[in-house]
Amino acid sequence: METPKTDPSLAEAVQGYLKTVQEARSENTARAYGNAMGAFMRVLKEHWIEAETPVSQLNEDGAAWMLSYLKVYSSSTERLYTQAVKGFYQYLAGEKQAEINLPRLDLFIRKRARRSGQRLPQFPREDIERILEFVNNITINLSDNSDERLRALRDRSFLLTLADTGLRVHEACSLHRGDVDWNEGRAIIIGKGDKQAIVRFSTRSLRALKDYLSARAALDGASGRPLPSLPLFARHDKGAGKKAKPITTTTGRNIVSERVRQALGNEASGRITPHSFRHYFVTTVLRASGNLKLAQELARHASIQVTQRYAHLSDDELDKGYHEIFEKK
Repeated sequence: METPKTDPSLAEAVQGYLKTVQEARSENTARAYGNAMGAFMRVLKEHWIEAETPVSQLNEDGAAWMLSYLKVYSSSTERLYTQAVKGFYQYLAGEKQAEINLPRLDLFIRKRARRSGQRLPQFPREDIERILEFVNNITINLSDNSDERLRALRDRSFLLTLADTGLRVHEACSLHRGDVDWNEGRAIIIGKGDKQAIVRFSTRSLRALKDYLSARAALDGASGRPLPSLPLFARHDKGAGKKAKPITTTTGRNIVSERVRQALGNEASGRITPHSFRHYFVTTVLRASGNLKLAQELARHASIQVTQRYAHLSDDELDKGYHEIFEKK
């Protein structure tokens, strides 16, 4: 067997691996991977592999021990820690610090890792409709405060856009005025995976957007920039001043959070998120059409299996269907 070119200790190899994670992944991911590797080293120590052991002595058995250890954790933690350990083995193989049989490693993971149960998307459809009704009503008696008026019109158009287009929150926040074809009622966006896609707008969402942009005309006109280059949804706070600055994804989430709290009360806070409106969109398409392929294309799901998660009926609908069939006998 060929001797690895370098022979660092286990601890040194882990440090090197985590450094690459820190450079390529988010701070939260790097922290989670650090926790995972700490747990992995404790597992190895139980099998007489110490931190100072040359990492070249490590083989795929360590991954099998780790998978057995992870059974006491939640399935989500198990998946995360397994991914971290798998990445470590791939790092060792790539750096030629140990002779790793990657196909054997994959076999261990497939056979021993738990399969997570498929969770159906859950969201309170009636509550989302109450929120949309609420934001429609708040624009009836608008305040004389120009910023408050603009925020109300913006929030109404933003929530209706999320509900009726299926846009992800970051996609909606990134839209510019020039992205929308007002005659065709659609926009071309760069969506998930850097893929270009067409998004359709409903009549009510377009009407809300036009009301908002009409009220924003003075602000946009004073910007000194071409209207198509301006954000579709702008900030209306002291920090923005008189400039048409785009809202961030954080602001988009705050809009949802604030209007949910106002419409449904504090107890609903955190229960409905921007993605709940995407769930609402997909389910609305399925309920109206029954066409799974149509829903997949409109939601821009890469796989129809994702769309199928939405193709379920609520308990109330099942009860109604059951009684309509059997109570008529």
